[in-house]
Amino acid sequence: MAYTYPRRPAARSTAKPPAKDWLLEEYGHDWLSNLPDDILLNIVERLDIADVARTSVLSNRWKEVPAMLSKIVITVDSFKRKLPKSNLPCFDAHPNSTMIEATNSILGNRSCTNLYTIRLLRMEFYLGDDCVYIGQAVTDTIVTQNVGMAEFTVMTKKEVTQCTDKDLLYYGRKFMSFFYTCPNAFNALTGLKLQNLRLAESELPEIVSTCKRLEFLHLLNCDMGKLSFLELEHPQLSELEIVDSEFERVDLKWLPKLTVLTFSDWITQHDPLSFGYVPLLKSVSISNTALSYHKMLKLSEFLGKVTIRDLHLNFESEKIWIKPEAPRELSNVFHKLQIVSLLNISEECDLTWTMFILQGAPSLKELCIRVWDHFCDTILDEEERKKYSYSEEPKDSGLECVGSASGFKHHSLAVLRIFGFQTEEKFMSYIKSIMEAAVNLENIYLHNRPVCKICQHMVRKPSRYPWTSKQKISVRNKINSEMCSAVEIHFPK
Repeated sequence: MAYTYPRRPAARSTAKPPAKDWLLEEYGHDWLSNLPDDILLNIVERLDIADVARTSVLSNRWKEVPAMLSKIVITVDSFKRKLPKSNLPCFDAHPNSTMIEATNSILGNRSCTNLYTIRLLRMEFYLGDDCVYIGQAVTDTIVTQNVGMAEFTVMTKKEVTQCTDKDLLYYGRKFMSFFYTCPNAFNALTGLKLQNLRLAESELPEIVSTCKRLEFLHLLNCDMGKLSFLELEHPQLSELEIVDSEFERVDLKWLPKLTVLTFSDWITQHDPLSFGYVPLLKSVSISNTALSYHKMLKLSEFLGKVTIRDLHLNFESEKIWIKPEAPRELSNVFHKLQIVSLLNISEECDLTWTMFILQGAPSLKELCIRVWDHFCDTILDEEERKKYSYSEEPKDSGLECVGSASGFKHHSLAVLRIFGFQTEEKFMSYIKSIMEAAVNLENIYLHNRPVCKICQHMVRKPSRYPWTSKQKISVRNKINSEMCSAVEIHFPK
């Protein structure tokens, strides 16, 4: 029998095969690729940016889609690897590397003659030596393309609670190096989010003034040294958030377009904010865990000449840090107030003191109360509480109501919402007081306590929320007894 020699494998051609449409090969007809540009973009812009990048392999037509995007949101988390058999992210030594590749690919494919406007360009990345490449890519795009809103979120690998003073100084120097390398990118920003930075006295004002188009600024654990003084001036800034920062005071000196302010957790013994020229300010949200050295704020003095529409105060399940005032003292700052939220009032507090808000705000339309001991945000150990200067006073001490509410009538309040409602006398009597005063009240919404999956097992007393129809009818009857009212009482799920 003749021996059959094995055939030599055919040499591989080095020529690239012609491009093929994967969708066409698979299904015979590519309906998606035949859609008009605006519909195709509408579909693609609902995807995560990593999925958008993957669509370019579907067909020749889809390769053009990233260059037509009007909304480009590129975040480092979109490209973060997952650990095997886990949903937890794996932090690489260079977490921005894949994001930089995607940024260069998506932004680099847009030619100078591209007629599609980028309405939103948002970049979220970690602070490091390589973030300069992101800044340069954004700079090149802004120079050559029509870009509407441009936003940076600059994160640090360490969380707020992990950062030491040394970490804050290190991140501060790192950020300023990035800032000075890419001034044109910052000059074009309309939004900037920063965290965990300790900057020199002149650097934060320099950042704000360099970002000439800035409309939104978020500072998390950022300062210029403990008990430093920050003075803000900007012609375009409309929304400001300052959270967990160790300023002695923040002076909103000249912010003619500021409409929304969020401020939380201060360490000063004095008023943490002062309001200068902020003629358009409408919404103010303030949160704080009151410590033993904190003063109780008088809103009439604290807000100064500001007349706001929405006020949201969060007491973080600790001592109440605002002082009840007479209507005549509050008239200047409360006469346009329409919505008030008093959040995370400790369950040990009485609610009668909140009536001063109603008495001082004749235009108030909606009042929201949330009563909740949220143990995730609370230190329970007595020694720990002393160590961190938590107040040892009752959480509703110093809240004696100013003046008598007898005969007081309110004509604007239409909605009362209570979260954390329980069938206890303090809730029932409070609701009756509101109904008696608010002659045009239409709806009352009574919600159960909020549920936190982390600390729900720490609830010390069982819920007394009315779950059954019989219990709800009983509550309605008790509230409406001796009351001639057409108010509807709801128990939302």
